[in-house]
Amino acid sequence: MERRRAPAAPPRYGRRRFWDALYRREGGQTREWLGGLSRFLPQLEPELRPGDRILVLGCGNSALSHDLHELGYTDVTSIDFSPACIAAMRARYAGCPGLRWAVMDIRALAFPDASFDVVLEKGTLDVLMVEETDPWDVSPQAATAMRRVLAEVSRVLCPGGCFISITFAQPHFRKPHYAQEAFGWSLRHAACGDGDAGAFHYFLYVMRKGQPLDPRDVALGRRLHQPPPAPRPATAPRPPGRR
Repeated sequence: MERRRAPAAPPRYGRRRFWDALYRREGGQTREWLGGLSRFLPQLEPELRPGDRILVLGCGNSALSHDLHELGYTDVTSIDFSPACIAAMRARYAGCPGLRWAVMDIRALAFPDASFDVVLEKGTLDVLMVEETDPWDVSPQAATAMRRVLAEVSRVLCPGGCFISITFAQPHFRKPHYAQEAFGWSLRHAACGDGDAGAFHYFLYVMRKGQPLDPRDVALGRRLHQPPPAPRPATAPRPPGRR
């Protein structure tokens, strides 16, 4: 099967200036990438306990952190690299002092080791891939950025804690990044959707710190570091009239 490259997505999504301008323009308006909490709560809730220390990566102007707090998960810290975003969220939820907000880069988390029971992201890691033109052959720069973030997530997770990633990225594209033995976690995923045959599905990945990877996932993760196979040479067309 011929593998076609997708057109590169606009690189603005990886730049702080774009997001600062967006959040200043939208102010207190809520924007939900991949839908709100109710859309994936049946898959998420079994992974959570009321006393969990939860970190939300790339919170944006989603209501996710507040909605978790309203459900009884009251220890929620939310970070974003956009100062305009964090300022807007602090103002919006000023009446909810239990929510904590911080300007922070997900590639360099300013938390001690084993600080959280749950790390949660919804569409944030997809930004690391927006400039990629071939999901089968991710650039070294994107793979390195992803690995750097995941190493930080693993570091701040306590033993037995879990990292939950919600994304449109299909398993054959995203699992090799998550299935790295160095992170010290297991990996499983579930497809989620609204039950509408015409709707796009998304995927919820759960990585549990301190549990081993399945051998099949170990093999999948190792393939990430192997060079892609060389393309097959094109077959020359036969001259007319010859068999």
